[in-house]
Amino acid sequence: MQQYFVNGKAQDFVTIEDKETIKHMFNVMRLSEDDQVVLVFDDGIKRLAKVRNKEIYQFEVIKTLEDNVEMPVQVTIASGFSKGDKLDLVTQKATELGATAIWAFPADWSVVKWDSKKLAKKEDKLRKIALGAAQQSKRNKVPEVCLFAKKDSFFQAIEAFDWVFVAYEESAKEGELSALAKNLQTIKKGEKILFIFGPEGGISPDEIAHFESKGAVKVGLGPRIMRTETAPLYALSSLSYVLEMQNDN
Repeated sequence: MQQYFVNGKAQDFVTIEDKETIKHMFNVMRLSEDDQVVLVFDDGIKRLAKVRNKEIYQFEVIKTLEDNVEMPVQVTIASGFSKGDKLDLVTQKATELGATAIWAFPADWSVVKWDSKKLAKKEDKLRKIALGAAQQSKRNKVPEVCLFAKKDSFFQAIEAFDWVFVAYEESAKEGELSALAKNLQTIKKGEKILFIFGPEGGISPDEIAHFESKGAVKVGLGPRIMRTETAPLYALSSLSYVLEMQNDN
């Protein structure tokens, strides 16, 4: 069944106002009176609704659905600015894998340099990608997307997390394979987790030193060196396996 995110509080009758959503509902999917969809409001609760009046894009909420597919923890993926459409891929797949937020920052070894205009345009694009992926994967929440213009702002944001893991290529080269697995076993429901990944050139020694001064843990992601767009997906899959596939809580 189709699912759509609707801004605002839940109510018995709701009129869709977003033009892109209207276009998809009534032009692409050709919804008619009494057709049913799932609507998700700001509270993250799914509700079954039916088309009451397609001329004014009005729906009637029928019942609340007991369906929550969110991770038991809040996990943010933070990547250094990368070339091409790599952040597009990370945003789409990280959303499907359960990320709460997708961040990016101007790392020391980032090749790309974005001014404020390009940053705003890129951020808007990524938010649309996250919305589409959240609808497709039947999420209860659309992940936050934030592109930091300055690295100092990103550094300050790190302090809000219970756990900070830095995927460090040198740890993998040195044969460190257990730090991530051991720490994931101690994570508790409701905690806030940040995974940091470098751009194509990796994370600089200065950045590593700063992250560690904030309590970050360096982790390897297995014996193979992964691309900047692959590593976040590995981390999220590992987290899902530990917290969702092995435990019932």
